[in-house]
Amino acid sequence: MPYTFAKSAALQARAVRSIAGGVNSGIRKMEAPVPLYFTHGRGSRLYDVDGNEYLDFQLGQGALLYGHAPAGQAAALAEQAAKGTHWAAQSELEIEVAERLQQLIPSAELVRFNNSATEVVSAAFRLARAHTGRPLILKFEGHYHGWGDEGLVGFAPPADRWGSDEEPARLHPSQGVIPEVLEQFVIARWNDPAHLRRVVDRYRGRIAAIVFEPVLCNTCCIEGSRETIATITELCARDQMLMIADETITGFRFGAAGAQGFLGFSPDLTILGKAIGGGTPFAALVGRQSAMAKIINGGIVHAGTLNANPLCLAASRWCLDEVIARRDTHPAALIELGRRLIAGLNRLAQIHQVPLRPQGPGLAFHTVMLKPGAAPGPIIDYRDYVRRHDAPRWAHLRRCLLEEGVRAIERGLWFIGYTHTAAEIDEALGRAERAFARHAATWVAPAA
Repeated sequence: MPYTFAKSAALQARAVRSIAGGVNSGIRKMEAPVPLYFTHGRGSRLYDVDGNEYLDFQLGQGALLYGHAPAGQAAALAEQAAKGTHWAAQSELEIEVAERLQQLIPSAELVRFNNSATEVVSAAFRLARAHTGRPLILKFEGHYHGWGDEGLVGFAPPADRWGSDEEPARLHPSQGVIPEVLEQFVIARWNDPAHLRRVVDRYRGRIAAIVFEPVLCNTCCIEGSRETIATITELCARDQMLMIADETITGFRFGAAGAQGFLGFSPDLTILGKAIGGGTPFAALVGRQSAMAKIINGGIVHAGTLNANPLCLAASRWCLDEVIARRDTHPAALIELGRRLIAGLNRLAQIHQVPLRPQGPGLAFHTVMLKPGAAPGPIIDYRDYVRRHDAPRWAHLRRCLLEEGVRAIERGLWFIGYTHTAAEIDEALGRAERAFARHAATWVAPAA
């Protein structure tokens, strides 16, 4: 019997009377049929107010590498809470966490802490401009760098406002942004090194940094090609631009050194969030000492009352120690489980004639739903994704999965965590079989 959500619906109706829009992050409105309300989680499982149990592949938008409520982290938080939650001053914990980051990430010569990756993005862009004396940041179409005025430029432009292939539009999805902000960015298309060279040459001498998600997880799940990463590295060295890797999602999930270790490159600055705090509001800017110089000498302002909060540091130290303990085998175990899940989803798609094509390295992947007549094969960039991915049909299947107790991220991203087991993957596929059958029987394409 498919799940129902009466209590979540009632709580949402209550929430809109006190919370603007009824949610505290706009993306949460995407959950259909209603934003869900949860009571607790254990390991890979999550429980809502209606008593429904989910095998969770959302994992706090990727923050929960060790699943829900790991006992060790809970103990670390409780121990620190008994000592104090906030001092607005220093503690030995911040040194211990910084030293662990240095141990794990070769490019992390120095560290600064914040409470969200959006804050870290702002700090990285400010630092890059001060370091180089140049105004522009180059970013890639479809890449997400937080919800601030700068981070969302070029993120998800509608197809009728893309601009040309050669000069992608500098658009922002939010109202209320200072118009001049858009002029401080240059937008390039992902995984097109020749195009990237032309864009950099067009603005040569004015670009402070190139920022990118090494594995694009906010639009599909698209690894940077070897040639793309090599071209970014070459151009940054040639023109003395800073290379900024946004590893908010990929940090620690893609290995002890993140995606930069997974793909084999070394940035000047790295943005870390999500898994570094294990579900606490914690983020870090790490990078080379030379790139951090303007922070060291006070040339730029980097501040925050809650920076290096001891509760978050206690959670992070526990998480990083778990990474260190698995260093030699991480992320191979996650990749193996993810591939098992991908293979099962592919099998179900074939049986029920659903044009689903999972894409990604396994430890994270996206379930691409091909539009009628769309060519098969890997999605390579944002425009390719919009042209080929059938978002309404995926949303229908995603709801069917949710109603059978399999929870993936609304946009189609799945994460594997260390509390998932092979037996749970098989259980998820058993539940998914019912969801695929119901989807295939009830899906009706919208009228053109």
